Amino acid sequence: MSNADKLAGKAKETAGKVTGNKELEAEGKTQHAKGKVEEKVDEAKDTTRGAAKAAKDALPDDEDEQGSS
Repeated sequence: MSNADKLAGKAKETAGKVTGNKELEAEGKTQHAKGKVEEKVDEAKDTTRGAAKAAKDALPDDEDEQGSS
């Protein structure tokens, strides 16, 4: 939804500027910023998932530990 919020926000912001509607412009800026924040949160989630997978993959399997005893 972040891209949709960014695009819709930018459209509202532009429409507000063109029509002189400060409220619509501010609403657009807020919605655009919300979309950017959501995008960064999604990126952070992906990074965290990748780091967790890498850490899990780096650990030895239970079967490997039992076989070497």
